[in-house]
Amino acid sequence: MSYLIKPANYKAILNLSQTEMGIKMIKDFFQQNLSSELRLRRITAPLFVLKGMGINDDLNGTERAVTFPIKDLNDAKAEIVHSLAKWKRLTLADYGIEEGYGIYTDMNAIRSDEELGNLHSLYVDQWDWERTMGKAERTVQFLKETVSRIYAAMVRTEYMVYEMFPNIKPVLPQNIFFIHAEDLLQLYPTLTAKEREDTITKKYGAVFIIGIGCKLSDGEKHDGRAPDYDDWSTVAENGQTGLNGDLLLWDDVLDRSIELSSMGIRVDREALIRQLEMCGAESKKELYFHKRLLNNELPLSIGGGIGQSRLCMFYLRKAHIGEIQASIWPESMRKEAQEAGMNLI
Repeated sequence: MSYLIKPANYKAILNLSQTEMGIKMIKDFFQQNLSSELRLRRITAPLFVLKGMGINDDLNGTERAVTFPIKDLNDAKAEIVHSLAKWKRLTLADYGIEEGYGIYTDMNAIRSDEELGNLHSLYVDQWDWERTMGKAERTVQFLKETVSRIYAAMVRTEYMVYEMFPNIKPVLPQNIFFIHAEDLLQLYPTLTAKEREDTITKKYGAVFIIGIGCKLSDGEKHDGRAPDYDDWSTVAENGQTGLNGDLLLWDDVLDRSIELSSMGIRVDREALIRQLEMCGAESKKELYFHKRLLNNELPLSIGGGIGQSRLCMFYLRKAHIGEIQASIWPESMRKEAQEAGMNLI
């Protein structure tokens, strides 16, 4: 069900023209910085892929992909991508991207099962990136170093926005705080996963939660993750499980944390087999992507997605993602939002 947060006395700082100018500046500046930090080259990406090849992102495994028949392929079905988590890894192999370098792209998707609200839209736009890595880099430390580089680009971009619009003051701390989902559970055992995210992110401003998808000591996962891209089952050198996580920022406008990025070190052959078995999804071993990975035809990699509209929404102090991007919203939400000072595009 759709849900609207209505901040008290909300008034947009920027008008529509200023907002559009800000969006362009943020997107241009951030992607250049991301590319420099991680040594990524920009490539073109698909809007849809063939169904049944295991290339589309399964997200939590329950979301339905938008599909359509292709007349010239005897009505074979294509799926609008959810994200490009697995497609990017195939591309690293096919392009022969060497270790230490990677790719990024503009990913546009339709997620028809989203529960619409201030942060969730049918239309998803993000920078999807993937970087080839060595076996020795499959560590929590390398994950943290990569996250810190991405976060550094975020901090620089916020200062650029301040130079452009001096009435938008920077709020991000200089460094991001890291915590494992199990440690977070131990800190706040009586709170839900979302409440734990809000509490820790409000305290530190910017947080990366490690270990998304693995079961914690209470028998629950902090959040779901598909078994065939992020490695959430490997026991790391610190004895904790998981080589992936979520990047969260505290949003003063909505008075809650917002997830800006989901990312991680990807499964190797052993982790893929283990996670497919843990999820009862062994049948996926026969799909195109999974066969190539099991045959060691794909490089080891780290990758993720960074929400473009959410990032712009945060920097420009907007209360609704619909103030940044054009999408479809329930008419009742449009009316409520307008009454609360949010003019949805």
